[in-house]
Amino acid sequence: MARWDPGTEERLTRAALELYTEHGYDNVTVTQIAERAGITRRSYFRYFPDKREVLFAGSERLPVAIREAVLDVSRAASPLSVTLEALAQVGATLVEHLDRTAERRAVIASSPELQERERTKSAAVTGAIHDALLQRCVDDDSAKLVAQIATIAMQNAFDRWTDAHGQKDFATCLHTVAASLRDTLTADVDTGRY
Repeated sequence: MARWDPGTEERLTRAALELYTEHGYDNVTVTQIAERAGITRRSYFRYFPDKREVLFAGSERLPVAIREAVLDVSRAASPLSVTLEALAQVGATLVEHLDRTAERRAVIASSPELQERERTKSAAVTGAIHDALLQRCVDDDSAKLVAQIATIAMQNAFDRWTDAHGQKDFATCLHTVAASLRDTLTADVDTGRY
């Protein structure tokens, strides 16, 4: 197949997920992924640097999109509210383009190497939120805390969305997580148990 074939990256991702699900991440080679996708091993490396990154295609765009969304929220509200509004917008767009999320999550959960890569992705999201909040003139301590909380909320909402198999929209899942978070934090503060 020609290296400029626009469907190749998607075929590679699908082939990798199928093989990882069938045989386990550690038991699959780049050659096997490439063959299943109908390309050569050498062509594989034009799309991805290794077998891990096929599961994280496009993830480098997520922190940028989140940063821009946080900066674009026009209303004046608390840093957490602004961030959650931005995450709801980005998340709604993100989930429209995702496929086979439950399989992907299971493969990542099965491998410490992939879990570490997922944590790296999350750290980039946290950093992007932090930077955007600093630009919105939020103090550094608050920006760090909000960024960490918002990243956890987004991950939790994404898990809920995945578990619902697309039967709930992402914004609803994020709203549920945010409400639970607020209730939990408020209860602990009100009772003095912190």
